[in-house]
Amino acid sequence: MTEKQVAKKTIEKLAIVVVTYKRQQLLATLFESIEKLTVAPWRVVVVDNERSDRTRGMVEDFRAKVTAQWGETVADRSGNESRVVYAPQTANLGGAGGFSAGVEKAYELGAEWFWVMDDDVAVMPEAIERLAKWTDRHDVIQGSRYDYDGGPFYWQYDFIVPLGIPNPIAPSAFGPAGYRVMDTLCFEGGLFRRNIVEQIGLPDPRFFIYWDDTMYGYRASKVTNPIVVPDVILRRTREIGNWDIAGLRQLNSTSDMNRYHIMRNRGYMARYFMTYGDYRPLLFGLGTLLTAAKEVIRLVMVDRGHVGTGLVQIVKGWWDSRKLLHAPDWSPMPPLK
Repeated sequence: MTEKQVAKKTIEKLAIVVVTYKRQQLLATLFESIEKLTVAPWRVVVVDNERSDRTRGMVEDFRAKVTAQWGETVADRSGNESRVVYAPQTANLGGAGGFSAGVEKAYELGAEWFWVMDDDVAVMPEAIERLAKWTDRHDVIQGSRYDYDGGPFYWQYDFIVPLGIPNPIAPSAFGPAGYRVMDTLCFEGGLFRRNIVEQIGLPDPRFFIYWDDTMYGYRASKVTNPIVVPDVILRRTREIGNWDIAGLRQLNSTSDMNRYHIMRNRGYMARYFMTYGDYRPLLFGLGTLLTAAKEVIRLVMVDRGHVGTGLVQIVKGWWDSRKLLHAPDWSPMPPLK
């Protein structure tokens, strides 16, 4: 059986979930790469956080090209047979809210697999075949990526739960199994099965941005063994300033909005740890200190022009995270089945 036949057999009703916001040029590059896939996806759900007429027009053009190339497909639960579904939102929900809405939409349509990504990547033509090699044995799969410059992108797949931080020195080699078990996920090419969504629920939109995919992978690790594999499935298409650390790791530039949510959302992270019995206050507090220190280093080494405002957002996010620790109305995302 060829790889393409394997892909068609094991990734039935694959929905690509794309979240976009005011980055039409990047979205166009992603659309072009999807058109070059050697196996057609069942659906492409485009979540538009801007609700833009320009994006809507791009999606309509993309739908026409996809239909001409692959034709229509098995009807979804809404009766639609087109492979492309446009899902505009009434407000900017952030990446977290966008992925939650997109996964929910694909779930309602009857998707069996969810392949999620932002608009600043391009997929490899053989990506579906490469992922398909793993889907008969695993329910959550993270493929590898190329960075903007074409080099390998190292992703911190090992999440140190007591500290609530990624392990920056986890081995990059995949070992004799050809993959590594992980307890996290990245919504930049992460793939997961419908039964995972049924068991742990949707991605949590309350994160807005940052840590939402990490915590979705952590939640998934409570019901299965997510894996990261060496097969390259996409490349990043947006150049980001960074600090190269001894040629081994990079510390990327970010925004003040991200800095705030990096700190604030640790409050949500702690609540999930409490839910699953993994919360260790002293160790988690140490992890928060390390996270704050990392963000200060990022400001000094990469984002020097934002030191003043960035420090304010780090402190503000930290303060707001403490409020979330004690919010009486908080509850985890519910399972769907």
